[in-house]
Amino acid sequence: MKIVNCKTNHMTNPLGFHMEKLVFSYTVEDAAGKFQDLARIVVSQNADCSNPVFDSGMRSDIDSLAFSLDLELKPYTRYYWTVTVRTDAGEEAESEVNWFETAKMDDPWQAKWITCDSTNPRHPIFSKQLDITDVGEARLYICGLGLYETYIDGEKIGDEHLTPYCNNYLKWLQYQTYDVTEQLQNGKKLEVLLGNGWYKGRYSFDPRRNQKPYYGNTWKLIAELRVTHADGSIQVIPTDESWSVSRSKITASSIYDGEQVDATLPDEPPQAASACTEELPPLHARLSTPVCVRKTLHPIELIHTPSGETVLDLGQNMAGIFRLRVHEPKGTQIHLWFGEILQEGNFYNGNLRSAKAEYLYISDGKETVIEPYFTFYGYRYVKIEGAQDLKKDDFCGLVLYSEIPKIGTMKTGSALVNRLVQNVEWGQRGNFIDIPTDCPQRDERMGFTGDSQIFCPTACYQTDCLAFFRKYLHDLQTEQEALDGAVPGVVPSVGIHDSCAGWGDAACIIPWNLYLFYGDKSILEEQFDSMKAWVDYLAKVDGDDHGWRNVHQNGDWLALDNLKDGVAATAGATDTGFIASVYYALSTDLVAKAAAVIGKADEAKAYAALHEKIMQDVRDEYFSPNGRCCINTQTALAMTLYYHLLEHDERNGEALQKKFKDNDNKLQTGFLGTPILCGALSESGMNDLAYELLLNEDYPGWLYEVKMGATTVWERWNGLLPDGRISSTDMNSFNHYAFGAIVEWMYRYCAGIHPLPEAPGFKKILLKPEINYQLKSLQAEYESAAGTYRSAWNVLDENHVEFSFSIPFGCEARLVLPHTDMSPQTLQAGEYHFSYQTDKPLRRTWSTHDTIEELLENPKTRAVLASTVPGSDRVPSSMHKQSFRSLFLQIGYPGAKDMLDTLDAKLAKVGAW
Repeated sequence: MKIVNCKTNHMTNPLGFHMEKLVFSYTVEDAAGKFQDLARIVVSQNADCSNPVFDSGMRSDIDSLAFSLDLELKPYTRYYWTVTVRTDAGEEAESEVNWFETAKMDDPWQAKWITCDSTNPRHPIFSKQLDITDVGEARLYICGLGLYETYIDGEKIGDEHLTPYCNNYLKWLQYQTYDVTEQLQNGKKLEVLLGNGWYKGRYSFDPRRNQKPYYGNTWKLIAELRVTHADGSIQVIPTDESWSVSRSKITASSIYDGEQVDATLPDEPPQAASACTEELPPLHARLSTPVCVRKTLHPIELIHTPSGETVLDLGQNMAGIFRLRVHEPKGTQIHLWFGEILQEGNFYNGNLRSAKAEYLYISDGKETVIEPYFTFYGYRYVKIEGAQDLKKDDFCGLVLYSEIPKIGTMKTGSALVNRLVQNVEWGQRGNFIDIPTDCPQRDERMGFTGDSQIFCPTACYQTDCLAFFRKYLHDLQTEQEALDGAVPGVVPSVGIHDSCAGWGDAACIIPWNLYLFYGDKSILEEQFDSMKAWVDYLAKVDGDDHGWRNVHQNGDWLALDNLKDGVAATAGATDTGFIASVYYALSTDLVAKAAAVIGKADEAKAYAALHEKIMQDVRDEYFSPNGRCCINTQTALAMTLYYHLLEHDERNGEALQKKFKDNDNKLQTGFLGTPILCGALSESGMNDLAYELLLNEDYPGWLYEVKMGATTVWERWNGLLPDGRISSTDMNSFNHYAFGAIVEWMYRYCAGIHPLPEAPGFKKILLKPEINYQLKSLQAEYESAAGTYRSAWNVLDENHVEFSFSIPFGCEARLVLPHTDMSPQTLQAGEYHFSYQTDKPLRRTWSTHDTIEELLENPKTRAVLASTVPGSDRVPSSMHKQSFRSLFLQIGYPGAKDMLDTLDAKLAKVGAW
C-alpha cells in the first residue's frame, strides 16, 4: 500500500503560489482494502514534520479529494505535510513528506518599481552587483513587464519561459518566487533581461487594437532578493535607483512577429535605473502554472522546395520556440519563418494574417546556438535563409506549454482514430501556454471563453488542469468587475468587451466541470460570485421581453448548415436566440447547483426557480404544442436532447436521425453543436450513428483531417481541400482545439467512464462502455482525482466481446454492459474481466435481399448501388418495400444473377456499425 499524488491546491510541492485557502489531496494505490477507514494529516514547519502546526489525528471525515484546512500561514515559510491512511482491511501507510512554500503574502514590498528609457529598441538588462556571504537560503520575488528572464552570473534562474505570463494587467500583476540558494552561493551579479510580451507588445485579434501596446508602453521591473544567512539574519536586496541598466543585443520582440537579435551591436555604457512613477495595479503571488520546454522535436526532413527554399519539417504541428546552431561570417543575416503547412511543396504562412512569426539573427562571426527569449511560434515547417550547409541536426523544436500533467491515455483498434487522439493532445499542448488560447500561430492567440468551455471536459480527461484553469477564471472574474457581470469573448479582454452566449457562459460551465472532475468545492466557492454575476447580467439584459435573444451572438460558430455562395456563414443556421436562451438556462441551472453544493440554500432555490422559468420560456417559444423542436438543425436538435429541454423526447431524436439521413449521415455542426453531438446521439440510443460520425473518413469529419495529414485539430472542417489547397486564408488555423472536444465523448461513451454529479471527483462513476465492431478494440486509462480507472474492450468476432476494468481504491462503479441481458452491477476497487456472446450480431450485414428502401437510406450502401447498378436510385418509391434481388429478377434485368452476386459481395463489406 502506498499514498501517491499528494498535492497542495492541486499542485505538487508549489513554491510561491497564492494560497488564500489550503486544500490537500492524495490517492492510494496497491491496497488490500477497498476503502479508506481513517486518515490523518500533519502539517509542520520542520522537514521531519515534528512539532506540527496542525495535526488532524486519525479521523473518518478526511476526504482524499479535497481536505480543506484553515491555517494561519506565515509569509516566506516552507511548510511540510504528510498523510497517513488506514483502510478497511486494517493496513496503514504514511506518505512521503510533501511541502508548499508561501510567498510574500501581505508583507509590504521594500522594492520599488524601476524603469529605463523605453524608446531605445535595444531590450534592457537591469543588474545589481552582489556582495553576499554565508548564504543559508535565498529567494527571489520578481515581476518584470512585459516579460523577463533572470540570471545570476550569466546562468538563467529556473526553467520557465514567458514570465510573468499573460493576465489582466489592468487589475493585477503576478510575481514569481525562485529558490536561488545554490546559484547565490558564489553569485556576484544579478541580471534581469526584459522583453515586450503581451503587456508592452501588440496583442489583439482586432486590427484596430493590435498595432500598438494596449496595457503599457514602458519596461518595468520590481524584485526582492531575500537572503537568510547561516546565523538566521535576513538581508533584502530590493530594486531601486542603485540598479544599473545596460542594453542587450535584442532589437525587437513580439508575441505575434517574433524576435530580432543583432550580435554585431557594440556594448553601450550602463546607466542608472529610474524610479517608475506610473501607478500600477497590486502585485499578487503567482497563479500561473509554469510554462517550460516539455518536449524536444527534431526535423524528420530537410526539404529543398520547388521554389528553391530551404525548409525543415518537424513532422508535428507544435507551439514553442527552437534552437539552431549557426556559424556564419560577421554581418550574415540568418532569417527564419514559421508555418503550419506546405502549398504545392513550398513554404506557406499566408494563414497567419498580420503575424510575421519570424526570427532574424545578425551574426557576429562566432559559432553559437540561437534561441528566442520573448516569443513563441505555432509551426511544423521552418524556412531558413542565411545558414549555409544547414543540416537537420542543427535545429530542434522546443515545445512549450504550461504544467498540465498527462493523466489520460487511449488506444483503439484504428490507427486513424489513434492519430486523432494524439492530434487533440497536441492541440491542447499548443494552446495551453498560460491561457487557453484558440490558436498559437496567427495574430490572435487569445483566451477565447467559448473555445475554453467547449474543450474543458476533454482537457480534464487528458490532463490535470484545475490549477491552470483556476488562474484563467481569476482573470475572467477581474474582467467582469468592470463590465457589470458581463463576460468578454476573450480573457484577458485587451479592451474587447463583446459578450455572447456560449462564450460568456464559460463563467459557469468551467467551474462546474472542474468541480465535477476534481471533487473540490473550493473552486465553486471561489467562483460563485462570478457565476452569479454572469446570470444576473443575463437577467438584466433579458428583462421582460427576452432581450438576450436579440443581442448579437456568435451562434453555432463555423457550422456547415448555412451556406452562402458555397461558403459557410460563420454563425451557422441555428437560431441564435434559441442558443442564447438554452445557454441562459444552462448557466442558471449551474448557479443553482453550485449554490446548493456550497450551502447557499436560499440562492439555490431562487436560481432553480429562474431556471425553470427560462426553460418554460424556451419550450413556449421554440417548440410546438406537441413537443417538436421548431429549429430544424442538427445543433438545435442535439441541444434539445443533450440538455433535456423536454422529457421522454423520442420525437426530436427521430427528427435528428432524419436530419442525418437527409445529409448522408454527415455532420453540419459548429463550435457549439459538435462537442455535444455524439453525446446526444449516444444518450438517445443512436450510438451507431455517433460512431459513424467518428469513423467517417470523408469531409466533413475528424478522420478526413487525419487522412489529409493533420497532426493537430483544424479550425475549419475543410481547412485543406482534397487536393491539398488551403480553403481560406482570412481565418484558417491548423491548430484549434474546439472540434477536438470529441475526445470527451470517447472517454465518456466509448470507454464508458462517466462522472456523476452526485459523486464528483470520480469517487463513484457510471461505467457504461459502448462498443463498435469497426473500431474493434479500445483501451483507456484515466488517472482521476480519486485514482486510476482502466476500461478496455475487444471485439473478438461478430458475436463475442471481452471487457476488462480496473476500479481504484476508495471508488466504485455502476457497470452497465452492452448487448447483453446481464443486470447492472456495482464494482468496488479491484480488477474485473467479462466475456460473453452478444444478444445480437455486432456487425450489420447487407445484401440484395434487403429492401430497396433500406439500401437507399444508408449512404454507404446507396453508393455501392450507384457504382454497380447505375440508375438504381431512380426506382419508383412504390417499389421500395421489395427486396432489391426480387425486383431485379422480376423485371428481367440483363445479367441479373451475376450482377446481384457481385453486388452481394460488395454489400457484405459494408457495416452499419
